[in-house]
Amino acid sequence: MTSPQDLHSRGVHAAYRGRPGEARRLLELAREGAAREGSAGSDLGAMIAASLAYVLSETGEHTAAMQLCEEVLSADSVAERTRGILFAQLGLIRMLRGDTSLAMDMFGEALTRLDEPDRIARVHLNRGNVHLQRRRLAAASADFELSYEAFGEARDEYGAAKALHNAGYTRFLAGDLVAALRDLAAAYPTIAAEGPVMTAMVEQDRAEVLMAAGLHEQGAVALAAAAEAYGRRRLYQRRGEAELALARSLVLRDAERSRAAARDAMRRFRRTGAAAWQVRADATLLSAEIEAGGTAPRLARRGEVLAGELALQGLRWEAALARIDVARVRIRRGDLQQAGADLRAVGSVRRAPIGVRLLDRDARAELAAASGRRSDALKHLRAGLSDLHTWQSSFGSLDLQTGVAGHGTRLGVRGLALAVESRRPAVLFEWSERARMLASRVQPVRAPADPELIADLTELREMAAAREAGRRTSPEREAELRQQVRERAWQHQGSGEVSDPVTLDELRAAVDRDAALVAYVVTADAVVALVVTSHGTTWVDLGHRDELDALLGGLLPDLDIAATDLPDAMGTFVRAELAQRLDTIADLLVAPLLEAVGERRVVLTPSGVLSGVPWTLLPGYVGRPVTLAQSATAWLARRTTPLRTATAGFVAGPRVARAEDEVVAAAKEWKSARVLLSSDATAAAVSELAESVDVLHVAAHGRHSAENAMFAGLQLVDGPWFGYDIDRLRRVPDVVLLSACEVGRSTVRWGEELIGMTTAWLHAGARCVIASPAAINDQAAYGVLVAVHERLAAGLDPAAALAESVPAVSAESPPVPLVCFG
Repeated sequence: MTSPQDLHSRGVHAAYRGRPGEARRLLELAREGAAREGSAGSDLGAMIAASLAYVLSETGEHTAAMQLCEEVLSADSVAERTRGILFAQLGLIRMLRGDTSLAMDMFGEALTRLDEPDRIARVHLNRGNVHLQRRRLAAASADFELSYEAFGEARDEYGAAKALHNAGYTRFLAGDLVAALRDLAAAYPTIAAEGPVMTAMVEQDRAEVLMAAGLHEQGAVALAAAAEAYGRRRLYQRRGEAELALARSLVLRDAERSRAAARDAMRRFRRTGAAAWQVRADATLLSAEIEAGGTAPRLARRGEVLAGELALQGLRWEAALARIDVARVRIRRGDLQQAGADLRAVGSVRRAPIGVRLLDRDARAELAAASGRRSDALKHLRAGLSDLHTWQSSFGSLDLQTGVAGHGTRLGVRGLALAVESRRPAVLFEWSERARMLASRVQPVRAPADPELIADLTELREMAAAREAGRRTSPEREAELRQQVRERAWQHQGSGEVSDPVTLDELRAAVDRDAALVAYVVTADAVVALVVTSHGTTWVDLGHRDELDALLGGLLPDLDIAATDLPDAMGTFVRAELAQRLDTIADLLVAPLLEAVGERRVVLTPSGVLSGVPWTLLPGYVGRPVTLAQSATAWLARRTTPLRTATAGFVAGPRVARAEDEVVAAAKEWKSARVLLSSDATAAAVSELAESVDVLHVAAHGRHSAENAMFAGLQLVDGPWFGYDIDRLRRVPDVVLLSACEVGRSTVRWGEELIGMTTAWLHAGARCVIASPAAINDQAAYGVLVAVHERLAAGLDPAAALAESVPAVSAESPPVPLVCFG
C-alpha cells in the first residue's frame, strides 16, 4: 500500500504541474491514509491539508480551502515550520481570490517560519504575483529575483523557469517588451513541457505581450485557447482570469467582444466566490460600455463605486482608469466642471503603464477641447505622443515599432481633427506630420547578426520553394518559424533616439523653389490639403470624406484587372472605365491644388486612406516628378547627402515573363552593371549584390504581407527574399526599383502610417523605392522601366526619370502605376 507521504508527494507534484483533478484524488487518499494511521493531527496531516486546500482553491472552492487551513492552524500540535507552510497556502488562496492585503499578511507570516529554499522560493513567487496584481512592479521584480535564486539553490529548474517567466511578465507591465520577450522565451520550454495547463498559463501571458505589440487577433486566439484549456480541467478561476485579460485587451479595439469576455469572466468569478476579481471584471465591462458610446448617468455612478473598490484592493492604476472612464461620460454629457474634478482625482500617472498614461492624456484633451481650449487639448496630445515615442525608441524592430504605434492612434486622430478645426496651416501641418509619424520618428538601428534568425529564414525559404515545386510542407512548422523570426527580431534593442517633426517654417525654408509639398489630411468628415512652397502655404478644402470613400472603393481591384492581358474589346472598356475613375479622383484631389502647385515637382504626404492611389497616373500629376514621402520630416532628412547612382545591379527572379529581357535591356543603359539571372538569383547572391551597388533593380514575383511588412517578399530561385533579409544588409542601395506586383502596396496598420515592403527598404536606409501599389503588366513595365534606367544613367533623379517614362492611362494599353517612394 502506498504511504500517505508518497501520496502527498505525488499529489503536490500533480498540483504544481497544473493537474488539479489528479492532485485532489491523490491528496484525499493521503488524508485518508493519515487518518487510518492516526497522524491526521500531525505535521504530515497538516501539510496534506495545506496542499489539498490549494487544489480546492484552484478549482474554485475558496471558502472550503480557507476553512481547511484555518482548522489545521488552530491545532496546538502543529510545528512552527508547518504553520509557515499553512500561512503560505492561506496567502496563495487569498491571492487567488484577489484579497491582496490579506495575502501579503499571510506571506509575511510564512517567511518568518520557513527555512527550506524551495518553500521560501514559492512564497516569494506568489508574493511577487500579489505585487503584480497591485502593479508594484519594483517589489514584484525583487520577489521574483529572490524566488529565482532560491529555486536555483534548491535545484528546481521548473520553479526557476516560473520565476523567470514572471519576471518577464513584470518587465512587460513596465513597458520593456524587449526584455519581456527574452525572459518569456527562455522560460517557455521548461514550463510548457509540464502539460497543457502550464502551457496555457505561459501562453496567456505571452498573448498579452503579443496584443501589446499590435498582434491583436493572434493574442486573442491564444487567450481564448488558454481559457478553453482551463475550462476543460475545471480551473474556473484561471479561466476567468484569461477571459478578463482578453476583455481588457479588446476594450479600445473591439468594445462588443470586450463586453462579452468581461461578462464571461464575471460569471466565472461569481462561481468561485472571488468577489475582488468580480470588481475588476466589472470595471473592464464598464470601460467597454463607455468605449462603445455609453453616456447614461448610471455609468458614471457605477464607475465612482468601482474606482473606490479598486483603490481598496491596492489597484491604483485600475482605479485611475475607472475615474478616467467616469470623466469621459461626464464630458459627453456636458458636465465639464465635474469631469475636471474627476480627472484631478486621478492624480499623477507619470509612473503608470503606457496605456493608462495615453488614455489620461486623451481624456484631458477631450475635456480641454469641449471647454474651448484647443491649444491645451493639443498640448496634452503632444505630451501623450512624446511618451509613446520614448517607449517606442527602446525597440529595434520595425515590426514592433509599428505594432505598438496603435497605442497612439486615437491621440493622432484627435489631433488631426482639432488641427482641421483650427484653420491654422502651421497647426494642420504639425499634426499631419505627427499623425503619419507614429513609428517613423524613431531612429532606426542596424540589426545585429543572429545565426538562429538566419537559419529560420533559410528554412522558411526552403519551405516556400518546396511548395512552389508542388511538394507538401507543414503549415504548423511554417507558422512556428514565422513567429520565431518575428520574436527574435523583436528582441533587438532600439536606438533610444526620436526625431522631432519639422515645423512649417523649417519646411518652407528648406524646400526648393521648383518643389511643392502637398500634405493630404483626411479626417472622419473632411478632406483637406496643404500646399507648401518656398513662397508660402495654401490651405485647400477638398470636400467631405464620403465623396472620397466612394471614389476609392474598388480602385485597387480595378487597377489589378486593367493590368491583365484582356481581350481587345474588354480591355478597352476596362481601361477606359479606369481612366474615367482616375479623372474623377484627380478632380477631387489634384485639380483644386494646381494653381498653388504651379509647374513645380511635387512631394506628397498622404493620409493612410490614400495609400492605394496611383499618384503618377492622376491627371495634373502625369508627367510631373512626384515623390510619395513617409513624412516631410523623413523626406528632408533623406536629402542631407547626395544621391548615389554610380553603380547598378539587376536581378531576374524565376517564372516572370520577360523578367530576363527587362533586366538585360535595362542593364545596357549602365556602363558596368552586374546582372543575376535564373539559378544565380539566390537570396545570398542578391544580398551580396544589394550591398555593393547604388541602384538595385529586381524583376520578380512579389507578395505584400498585410500583417508584417518584414514578411513581404520577392520570389528568388531558392525562395522568398524577405524584408528581414533587407534589414540584415550591411549597406543598402540609394535607389531600389521593384518590378513586382504588390510590393509597393501598403497596409494602413494604424491610423495614418503606411506599412509595406517599401517601408522596409526606407527603414533600412534606401533613399527612394520605385514600386507599384497594384498589379503591373509585364510588357508595359518592360518599356517604362528600361526608359527609367536610360534617364537615371543620364543623371536624372528617380522621380523625374519616372515622370518622363510613365504614360497617361489610355484605353489602348495597360496602366503602369509605378510610384516613387522616398
